[in-house]
Amino acid sequence: MRSVLCFGLVALLGAAALPGSANAQSGPCVDSVVLVHGNTGRPSDFDNTVSALRARGVPANRIFRPDWGSKVCAACNDHSGSEEVPVEQALIDAAALSCTGRIDVIGHSMGATLAARVIQRVGLASRVDGFVGIAGAFRGLRSCGTYPFNVPSSTCGAHGLSLASPLINGLAGRRFGSRMFSIKSFSDQVVCVTGICTVGGIHSSQISGEAASYTFVLGHFGLLTGTAQLQADLVR
Repeated sequence: MRSVLCFGLVALLGAAALPGSANAQSGPCVDSVVLVHGNTGRPSDFDNTVSALRARGVPANRIFRPDWGSKVCAACNDHSGSEEVPVEQALIDAAALSCTGRIDVIGHSMGATLAARVIQRVGLASRVDGFVGIAGAFRGLRSCGTYPFNVPSSTCGAHGLSLASPLINGLAGRRFGSRMFSIKSFSDQVVCVTGICTVGGIHSSQISGEAASYTFVLGHFGLLTGTAQLQADLVR
């Protein structure tokens, strides 16, 4: 499946719509937007964000919400294989249908690192304008332990969020878009569950090379639902 999608990426992006091209759909010429929910989450988690984007003129058919991963076993999900497929397809579709030739990506929690992983793997960073990571663990989760002495679960394993895992090391210092932003909280029940939000003195939700980081006194899920206006502002 992965090879098919990667082939599709090359083919579709080669023919992707440029501003004013016949491939562009009717409506305002804006970036397509991909919204990636968190571990065991659902596309509807982004309903507030969709409303904010629509209010800023993004057509409904330019907003993509892939549905990935198990909904009943959080520990079973990681950043490799079947979890990647829906996200990769959404990125391919969004890029192919974008009037501007660029896309914006917003991810929440594990969806932020999953989106980053897929963007990196398929070489799509140059096509991403704005990348927003909300309550992500870009530097790992202390609750997962340190690789290879991590909590024995997929979510915390080599393709997961343990400190210094191959996944986390592979994301370090990489770009996932022209403009990168993080939205974080020191009250985050997931990133800060051990009582410490930082890794190496930096909040784990912050992205290396980001343009800005925004801090709120909100919980892990409140960061998603309560910052929809900011999310839309950052990618418009």
